[in-house]
Amino acid sequence: MDILIRNTGESPIYDQIAGQIKGLILKGELKAGEALPSMRLLARELRISVITTKRAYEELEREGFLTTVPGKGCFVAAQNPELLREDALRRVEDHLSRAVTEARQSGITLEEVQATLNILYGDE
Repeated sequence: MDILIRNTGESPIYDQIAGQIKGLILKGELKAGEALPSMRLLARELRISVITTKRAYEELEREGFLTTVPGKGCFVAAQNPELLREDALRRVEDHLSRAVTEARQSGITLEEVQATLNILYGDE
């Protein structure tokens, strides 16, 4: 499992870890029932505090992406694809809503936003 940490980003390290693991689960690269590295092992590999990895795993468990089995470790939880898609769509809508507000305030037209989105999405 490859996780990249950026110390210069605005996002806390635990949030970066949780987001990348969540992404791997949503893409199907981590399957239901698959074991994740122990918190200590992941902390050692990333050269960060165990407390940070613990917080990331707890966040993922709270959101329903992981399940912890005492004495065995953390595992990818079974996911409902429909709920995952709805959650992803909601998050995309939130980001796009902020982008539209910024575009309107900056005088950027809808056509310019659509052209930019097409480029970023890879349609052009």
